[in-house]
Formats: sequence, structure tokens, C-alpha cells
Amino acid sequence: MQPTLLILAAGMASRYGSMKQMEGFGPAGETIMDYSIYDAIRAGFGKVVFIIRKDFADNFKAVFEPKLKGRIEIDYVYQQLDSLTNGYEIPATRTKPWGTAHAILCAKDAINEPFAVINADDFYGRDAFEKAYSFLMNDCTPKQQAIIGYELARTLSANGTVSRGVCEVDENNNLVSISERTKIYAEDDKIVYEDAAGKHEVPYRSSVSMNFWCFDASIFKVSEDLFSTFLQAHGQEEKSEFFIPIVADTYIKKGLGVVKVIPTSSQWFGVTYKEDAPGVQQSVDNLVNAGEYPSSLWS
Repeated sequence: MQPTLLILAAGMASRYGSMKQMEGFGPAGETIMDYSIYDAIRAGFGKVVFIIRKDFADNFKAVFEPKLKGRIEIDYVYQQLDSLTNGYEIPATRTKPWGTAHAILCAKDAINEPFAVINADDFYGRDAFEKAYSFLMNDCTPKQQAIIGYELARTLSANGTVSRGVCEVDENNNLVSISERTKIYAEDDKIVYEDAAGKHEVPYRSSVSMNFWCFDASIFKVSEDLFSTFLQAHGQEEKSEFFIPIVADTYIKKGLGVVKVIPTSSQWFGVTYKEDAPGVQQSVDNLVNAGEYPSSLWS
């Protein structure tokens, strides 16, 4: 059974200011998602599942179904505020769903095989998909999950600060913990982040999470149990979010298994800010000119 690619595409893109998941950056108008799907297909993935919002489902399908038809199996999952809350009374002031781990949980009835999870608006690179496919086919079990680790210096934006999950990794390349660091940026010859205590340096070669995870389908049960606990503890908080690292941390701390950190040589790029868009387009053009991708992915 070939692995599935699960794409988180339900975000509101608040900092970017528009629906960046649908913006064209390639020579033929390809979105960043197109390149991820193309890399997944040539790596060997057999299905793609999109997590989207119902209110733009028709427009989304009109864009992607014609070009993907006959190339890979497609399915859709809708993440809504009341999805899988099992009657929990949601605060009237809450408008957004419950975060990335909640998004994954919404796909529990659509996926029975090992799967990878990515963001819609991040460019991950061919090497990352090939390594994810190899892990999912050969090494993924209920006792062993994985995350694709990116070198911090390869994930910064020239147009503002970023938030990154900095990974602590043991001598066996197993994930120990992820520390969410906000306001990360390059300063002179260093990389620093800021918090309430001030400014702190982060090593250039730190491994960070860009939300590229590789999971066995058994993770849905772990997530479902944890989401119920999360709602009881944080469900009345207007902006609380159930993130994937919460699930991974619980999985590790409870001794359910290990999460391997798989390094990739790929250069990440993405569109956190509108000012990032020209650089993303130039990066795509460079890859096309180098022969890494055809000038029209789907023709």
C-alpha cells in the first residue's frame, strides 16, 4: 500500500493577507502545493488528501482536480470548528478551528495507511519527499514515527521574523522535544530569537520542524484521546490550539514509541509575508532553469 500525502490547506493566512495557498508562483501558474504534489508523485505516493474549508471547496476543486486527474488519487477533508468535538460546548467567541493536530484528526476516516503531513504554503524540495517516502514504506510503525528536519539557517525570511519549532535530538537521531521559538531572525553572523526574557542565540545548524511529519495511521487514536483531554483543559480559551508537537511530545513522553528526525538537504522557502512572494517566484524559476522541474508541471 502506497503512502498518502495529507496537505494542511485550511489556514486563514492572516499574516500574508490573502489565500496564499492558491497563488501561482511557477511559470505556468503553479502553486507551491503543485510542486509538493509533483514531488510526492515522483517519490511514489499514491494518494493526496487535502484538508480545506468548506466555504472555498468548490473553487479549490476547480483548480486542482483537472490537473491531477489520472495522476494520483484525490480526497478532501473539511476542518470545521465543531469537527470531532463530540458535543463539547464551544465558546461563542471562538471562530477558528483547533490547530494542526485537530486538522490531522479530521482526516482519520480518509486515511488507513502510513502518511506524510505538510503545510500547503511551504516548499519542501524533492529530497524531503524521497526521504519521507522511504521512511513510510520501510520503517514506519506504530512504535516509530518521523519528522523531516530542516537546518534552521535554510528556513529564515528576509522580510520579517519567523516562528520555528527547534528540535532537540539525541545521539540516535530521535526527537527529544520541540521548543517553539517565535521572532527568529538573522542578526549579523548569528541567528537569534526573542522572548519575554530578551534575546537568545540559536545555533545555525539547529534542526527545525517545518511541519513535515511522517505518521503511522495509529497516530489518529493517540490524537483523538489527547484532543478530548485538550478540550477539557483549554477548550474555553478563545485562541488555544491543538498543535502536532503536542501529540508528538505526548507520544514520546508516554513511551509509546520514538520519533526519528530525518535530515534533508532541501532548501525550504515559503510565503510568510507578501514581501516573500518575489523571492519565492525567483527560487522556483531557478529550479526550473536548473532542470529540477519542467516549465509546466502538468502538461
